[in-house]
Amino acid sequence: MPCRRVKWLATALALFSPAPLPAQTRELGLGAIVTLSDPALAVGSVYGALRTSSRTRISVSVGAGLSRDVLAWRGELLGHFLFSPEERRKPGFYLAGGIAGVDGPVERGYLVLTLGVEARPRSGSGWAVEAGVGGGFRLGAAYRWRWFPGLFTQ
Repeated sequence: MPCRRVKWLATALALFSPAPLPAQTRELGLGAIVTLSDPALAVGSVYGALRTSSRTRISVSVGAGLSRDVLAWRGELLGHFLFSPEERRKPGFYLAGGIAGVDGPVERGYLVLTLGVEARPRSGSGWAVEAGVGGGFRLGAAYRWRWFPGLFTQ
């Protein structure tokens, strides 16, 4: 039995261990996040991310908008796992999870879990859409610009 566990652990480490990038990739973006709960929330947001390896990135977004016709804001800190990080022509899927804080008519913190798809993850820019949970059902859409140090990827 222990040998089987070691094999499963080795397989999981091989699949989920990200290969390091020669230098960290930076991303900036503009987007919108909507949560469908009571009360619903809609914010326009600014997004920044750092790819910590070829398959992982850490992102921060801050947005302002409306909830119950009152000014509200939402901030998120998410970790992403990219399924197709080297794709230059096709969309790539990713999972993201982390935390969010909301202020406005409701002051709360949330756990966030989302599935996303983005255009050409290894190109200089592209759209992204997400669906998940975190303060109710969560939808997101964004346009992101990426800088890959030392590589021409346009």
